[in-house]
Amino acid sequence: MSPRSAPVTEIPHSWTPQDCLIAVMMAVSASDENIRTAELLTIDENVNHLPVFAEYDIDRISRVSQNVLALFTEEDGLDAMFGLVRDNLPEHLYETAYVLACDVAAADGQLKVAELRILEEIRHELKIDRLAAAAIERAAGARRATL
Repeated sequence: MSPRSAPVTEIPHSWTPQDCLIAVMMAVSASDENIRTAELLTIDENVNHLPVFAEYDIDRISRVSQNVLALFTEEDGLDAMFGLVRDNLPEHLYETAYVLACDVAAADGQLKVAELRILEEIRHELKIDRLAAAAIERAAGARRATL
């Protein structure tokens, strides 16, 4: 008898569509290596109030955030994160992801170079239409405007 090799089992990644949205928001927050309270409060507000998160287990936020931060320490970690997002986020939620990303970037009233770069990367990776992106960015800025 010849030995049989064990079957190869492909384990699907465990990110839900909501996890992907959390990951995109955390990526924006962590992009400048300074996660601000205003950004975390914006993420919390989005998760607690938006219908897309209605059935979301908020205990997952910490694990997803840790995954994103761990990916940021790897050479191709950002590419890996975007691959996970594209694999697990339905395409009809790509613009939602960009809206949430812009909301987090605008949370503290300032857009830093690193945040602008990651927003550009998100636009590219999720194939966000240029005009739609401009409207989303303008709305996010207007929402966070001060006197």
